[in-house]
Amino acid sequence: MCYWKQWKKIKTKYKNLQRLGLNKNKAWEFANTRKGYWRVANSPILGRTITNARLKNSGLMSLAETYARVC
Repeated sequence: MCYWKQWKKIKTKYKNLQRLGLNKNKAWEFANTRKGYWRVANSPILGRTITNARLKNSGLMSLAETYARVC
């Protein structure tokens, strides 16, 4: 959800979705959605493009991993 909100403009959403491997038609259709941030974050397209593995490769840790290390 934070990434989607950070990509404020439709043009930015479109370009970033294409960079993440989505084809042009689906990227344009999805970038123009009027749905809210949380609803988009739970969508299958965003779930396929911004995966947990991709987030982990960028240096982010999941809350479950962080909690498991503390306890």
